[in-house]
Amino acid sequence: MSITYSAISFSGFSPKSVPFAIHSVTRRQFLNPNTFYRFGFSPSLQGSSIEFSLQLNSRVVLSKERRSLPLVVRNDRPQNEDLPKQYTRREKKPFPVPIVDLRRAARERVKNNKDKPKRPLPPPKNGMVVKSLVPLAYKVYNARIRLINNLHRLMKVVRVNACGWCNEIHVGPYGHPFKSCKGPNTSQRKGLHEWTNSVIEDVIVPLEAYHLFDRLGKRIRHDERFSIPRVPAVVELCIQGGVEIPEFPAKRRRKPIIRIGKSEFVDADETELPDPEPQPPPVPLLTELPVSEITPPSSEEETVSLAEETLQAWEEMRAGAKKLMRMYRVRVCGYCPEVHVGPTGHKAQNCGAFKHQQRNGQHGWQSAVLDDLIPPRYVWHVPDVNGPPMQRELRSFYGQAPAVVEICAQAGAVVPEHYRATMRLEVGIPSSVKEAEMVV
Repeated sequence: MSITYSAISFSGFSPKSVPFAIHSVTRRQFLNPNTFYRFGFSPSLQGSSIEFSLQLNSRVVLSKERRSLPLVVRNDRPQNEDLPKQYTRREKKPFPVPIVDLRRAARERVKNNKDKPKRPLPPPKNGMVVKSLVPLAYKVYNARIRLINNLHRLMKVVRVNACGWCNEIHVGPYGHPFKSCKGPNTSQRKGLHEWTNSVIEDVIVPLEAYHLFDRLGKRIRHDERFSIPRVPAVVELCIQGGVEIPEFPAKRRRKPIIRIGKSEFVDADETELPDPEPQPPPVPLLTELPVSEITPPSSEEETVSLAEETLQAWEEMRAGAKKLMRMYRVRVCGYCPEVHVGPTGHKAQNCGAFKHQQRNGQHGWQSAVLDDLIPPRYVWHVPDVNGPPMQRELRSFYGQAPAVVEICAQAGAVVPEHYRATMRLEVGIPSSVKEAEMVV
């Protein structure tokens, strides 16, 4: 005896937006998993991350008549995703916000502030440090030091190969077989790489910026480019955020500046204020380990724990730097990787990118994004380190990930959720070329 569902109330149903119809089914058919296939879905969707939801807003009676119910398929996490576009030397980086929107917002801001008294500038535009972000700056600085120290140890047990002709690297016991080398004499080698040992600078891109004693001071001139020290860009962001480093002092104002014009100001008189008392840092600063003290992990459990800590430091550094960039402006050249931490870029004419002669070597400054400050070095993801080597014909099935994430994944760390799509961890890889040709 079959039991039919005869009076079920649904909400959110619109008869005009009905993609297909659903007939009444018996209890046995309803509980049968093969009924799921009648809607055109393959069995591989069972247990996947795709979420199915019915949006109905009226009372529907399921009987022997033909009733229509809309089925909405929503995928919150894609199964695979391409990497961000890599721009060539002849392409200019796009603005994070289109220039048309910036001009429109500026006109709207001038219109709204017309005939209104000028408001005092908030920090850090008034020369003061944002006190609420000082602990975050120390956290980002220590996360970077922890990341470098842990990577030195992990690279003792996880093999990282570097090409001797180009800047490409590969994490694995041996290099990948893809013909993607763009170094000198690549035509003689038919695009193949020549793999050698790597160093920490191959994994973390050494991106430096000029250190500013006063972030609101005059712009660096071209003849001053060799007299001003350069530090890692992330470290300079942390210094401007409040980190005190004796080797790189910075001017700390205790009173807001007095604005005279659009680009002119004077410092307030601080002689009446008492002498500042030295305060200990909220968090002690870490230091990089010397080469003689770098030791590999002694056991597999220690390797996994070290990989988890390294991945956590990578995420903390990127997340904290992104928050600091919202208050402390960072500029990047639209033609080359030069980065400047400050409200306006420097005037050093050292840009050698495409058509730099027309710009007299000057940089085309624009707002920077997180990947401009901390550029991730993408590498191919190895599905199984102990399995068969990667095949050149199956290149489209392999994913990619930042080198730090791939090193930690091969060391045993759990991959964060937002990297799974680009690494294509949920994409099945054919075992042979013949099987790959059968994939539709």
